[in-house]
Amino acid sequence: MRIAAIDIGSNAARLLITEVREETRNEPVFSKLNLIRVPLRLGFDVFDQGLIPKQKIGMMLQTMKAFKHLMNAYEVKHVIACATSAMRDAKNSDDIIRKVKLETDISIEVISGDREAGLVFENHIAETLDKDHSYMYIDVGGGSTELSFFGNGRLTFKESFNIGTIRLLQDAVHEKTWEVMKEIIKTVTKGQKEVMAIGSGGNINKVFSLSKRKEGKPLSLDLLKDYHRELSSVTLEERMRLYNLRPDRADVIVPALHIYINAMRWAGANEMYVPKIGLVDGLVRHLWDEIK
Repeated sequence: MRIAAIDIGSNAARLLITEVREETRNEPVFSKLNLIRVPLRLGFDVFDQGLIPKQKIGMMLQTMKAFKHLMNAYEVKHVIACATSAMRDAKNSDDIIRKVKLETDISIEVISGDREAGLVFENHIAETLDKDHSYMYIDVGGGSTELSFFGNGRLTFKESFNIGTIRLLQDAVHEKTWEVMKEIIKTVTKGQKEVMAIGSGGNINKVFSLSKRKEGKPLSLDLLKDYHRELSSVTLEERMRLYNLRPDRADVIVPALHIYINAMRWAGANEMYVPKIGLVDGLVRHLWDEIK
């Protein structure tokens, strides 16, 4: 069966189309057929003006129509669509959701930060790793960072913080928010087995690609600090040229690394696994569970 998930984030909208095969007595097999990313960058307007302007609404409608055509072409049977931080904050999100439903028949749900953290966790990466560590998922987006903590075989904590790459670029993150995140991470990880980080989001996936690490090998905290120093020391144009980055990745990758590094330091984590998963992957698994 072919199913799809749509994630409307603060920096980009993503469509993941997946084939799910059920094999006798085994777990279902999820095969990615296509992943499309469109850099709508809704957060730049929302975190500055509080709403999504007319031009961006038009772009979003065109994107959703294109997603609908692709899903029809792939003969997708079920779809789930969620929006996160930018749409949570936008005063006109209800109007936009109505327009999208009217013109594409796609129903968008604006999800809470805690639900977002839970959906990222639904990729169940930690359960496949060794039992000698505890694990902290760090999912960094344009508007928020979601943290989940997995220790002693169970999920013990998940929370969302309004610390995101676009908010940082716009100087819209209060020092108090950093302090709260720091104290919570230190409290949650205190007395636990050695913490390994699990990073998700487009920026850490890009850093992993740049590192040329083999799949399944972790990135060290020191390496992330090195990349942060290197990328911070050059202009946006040089970043794009030297590291082959798109404009909509080159500006947010530095604040993203700042968030990952801080979260890892406060958790006492020296290494990070980057399984190249995100919210859309968790949404697909959640949708499959609902179908079954």
